[in-house]
Amino acid sequence: MDSVVIATGRWLYDGTAPMTVRIVRLDYDFWYAVGEANGDLDPDESPRLNADGYLFYVRHRPGWSDESEHFWPDSQGFATLEEAIAAAESAVPTAVTWRRHDQG
Repeated sequence: MDSVVIATGRWLYDGTAPMTVRIVRLDYDFWYAVGEANGDLDPDESPRLNADGYLFYVRHRPGWSDESEHFWPDSQGFATLEEAIAAAESAVPTAVTWRRHDQG
């Protein structure tokens, strides 16, 4: 399963402490996979990937990169990068400055 950091944002906590937020692209529906592993899916449930076979998730918590520990999102999955960015921005009190990464 593929996870890629698509965008990294920086915002200021309390006006002084820089904080990071990431948008991660997965080639699977994270929350569907959790439900499947736990046996909690409805019989008619299916993954809700976008037309390209991806979902975008917000990650606010520090300590994760696409090379280290297992990814755990801080959001639902979004069909577009723009929707994920909007969700990330609505969850923090100050403006976010974004750097987009090569989407490979």
